[in-house]
Amino acid sequence: MAIIIFILILGLLVLVHELGHFLVAKRNGITSHEFGFGFPPRVFGVYRNEKGKWKFVRGSRDVKTKNTIYSLNWFPIGGFVKIKGEDGSGQNEPDSFANKSAWARIKVLLAGVIMNFVLAWVLFSIGFMIGTYQEVSETDAPGSKILVNMVAEGSPAQSMGLRLGDELVFGMDGEKVEFKTVKDVQDFIGLHKGEEIALGVQREEETVELKGVPRSESVENQGALGIGLAQVEIVRYSFFQALYYGLVEMKNVFILMGITIKELFVGQTAGVDVTGIIGIAVYTGQVIPLGIVQILRFAAILSINLGIINALPFPALDGGRVLFILIEKIKGSPVSEKIEHAFHMIGFMLLIFLMVVVTFKDIIRFEILDKIKGIF
Repeated sequence: MAIIIFILILGLLVLVHELGHFLVAKRNGITSHEFGFGFPPRVFGVYRNEKGKWKFVRGSRDVKTKNTIYSLNWFPIGGFVKIKGEDGSGQNEPDSFANKSAWARIKVLLAGVIMNFVLAWVLFSIGFMIGTYQEVSETDAPGSKILVNMVAEGSPAQSMGLRLGDELVFGMDGEKVEFKTVKDVQDFIGLHKGEEIALGVQREEETVELKGVPRSESVENQGALGIGLAQVEIVRYSFFQALYYGLVEMKNVFILMGITIKELFVGQTAGVDVTGIIGIAVYTGQVIPLGIVQILRFAAILSINLGIINALPFPALDGGRVLFILIEKIKGSPVSEKIEHAFHMIGFMLLIFLMVVVTFKDIIRFEILDKIKGIF
């Protein structure tokens, strides 16, 4: 399930990004040879012929047409768009990207970034309409729940099987102790340090009892059990309220991302957690038990992340290509095609290298090889 949802999320983010490029290119009179769902090889495609009739094409065979081929491809992760003149060719053809004004080219390049931000806003807003958990300060709010929002690595809580999103309902020490507030849970655990306890946990429609022994001595930044707790209630918003709070949530994520990027650039990496495809897949599996709203929130944060990264003025990224267009406007003539191509190639190689390094670190951090061995 985690792999399927991860593929769906990643596919949605990339497809929406490419859709932005495609729609703005089309609006500016730029021909797109193909817009595909998934990555080649092609399964099949459809296009309009010169008479306006839809035609079907099977497989990856070449099609002589001036219209866009809309294709379904074998690898269902994201999508792509082939824009005419994106490689600098066709500068004398009116429907080529290379022939358009600097402003038109910048709009096409940044459209993917904007679409990722719009998608994040939509996902956040849907979450607020469905109903999102909101922490309450009242000691005994009617209808509130006590949720586990953190489980420390190697803690007694992890050993006894507590998970993110678990609702703590009661404790057992010979008698059943009902939990009404976070303080009730803390007091119960504090009274039984070094002793075996059982906690009643609500997971979806099932109540399970988990047994463990709280530590006699607390570890730094952790309690006796090694969990974080929050007393929450579900709050639902109207359509327009959800749109507003979706924007507020985006602002908060932008601020956090900005701080993270700043810390990376100035070398203050403490607390900065850089991860790649493997890490995102692992985190997807951790988010799934928290429900659809948290999955939507997770996808929205990833979409913002993808948009910000692509907007950076780094060669091979959309922002890097925009940078070369701005240099062209400042100096009054295009940058040498060979120089620009070389910069983008170097940038692409650096990105691949960074991806390999981060993936290797993820394999070690998440003990992927040990988990694969465990399957066999």
